[in-house]
Amino acid sequence: MKGLVGRRQRMLRVRHAQHALAVVETMQARDAADQIASNAERLRRVREELFQTDGSLLGGSFAAYRELAGRLETAGRQLDGALYDARRKADEKHGKQVEANREREIASRLKDKARADLEEMIEARIAALPRYRRNEKGEP
Repeated sequence: MKGLVGRRQRMLRVRHAQHALAVVETMQARDAADQIASNAERLRRVREELFQTDGSLLGGSFAAYRELAGRLETAGRQLDGALYDARRKADEKHGKQVEANREREIASRLKDKARADLEEMIEARIAALPRYRRNEKGEP
């Protein structure tokens, strides 16, 4: 029975490590998504500020601005796709974190049950001893 408690304790340590790893992976995925969102916002602001001039643009400058605006728009769409993928990945990592937490809680309950069963078994053995032997063990 002591072996069972030891195995359950080891399983709990493994589940705890798996949960900690899942938390780290989730945070990294969220940070990556946040960074992509920040880059997309910066790109949007640059594109908006591109045409904020006093209104005196030459034809060549206007054409260069339009080309740059088109490239910024393309880059923005690509970042939107990357942001969608990053958020989906973060959601998947969060699901794995929730699953790891559930497994850790189950392992904890199993360990506690095994420990309680062991204590109950020890008490039953002590209670089964003859009275004169219990006195030797230090119990009344």
